[in-house]
Amino acid sequence: MTTVVVETPESLKEHVGKEIGVSAWLTITQERIAQFAEATEDRQWIHLDLQRAETESPFGTTIAHGFLTLSLVSHFMKDVILVRSGIRMAVNYGLNRVRFPAPVRAGSKIRARVTLLSVKDVPSAYEVAFSVTVESEAGEKPCCVAESIVRYYV
Repeated sequence: MTTVVVETPESLKEHVGKEIGVSAWLTITQERIAQFAEATEDRQWIHLDLQRAETESPFGTTIAHGFLTLSLVSHFMKDVILVRSGIRMAVNYGLNRVRFPAPVRAGSKIRARVTLLSVKDVPSAYEVAFSVTVESEAGEKPCCVAESIVRYYV
């Protein structure tokens, strides 16, 4: 994994349509899943009850919340791209078309593949759209696909 470093938000335009990079692997532990369940009040058994999940779930074990996977997009983005200068702040502006095609089983490793889709000039900022595909080390299908919008304020 190599972080792509660009000097300014303007220089992001040179990467439109290209894969920026692939993040490092991150293990999704049962502890992380349980902490997310507490933080979000989503304590469904498919996330927390290993014995029940082993016998009743089609996945054979507990799985991460889809929103836990999605919440890690910012972490993965920091792995793959750095804008060195020319910004006052960067904010997550939103998401487009989020899907969870496959589960993230507890104990599995995930990473993200990031492609730069567009860079748009907006007042006092650049609005940048990234395609983010989160994949599981053992999975055939991605576990999350989303378009992440970041605003880099100059």
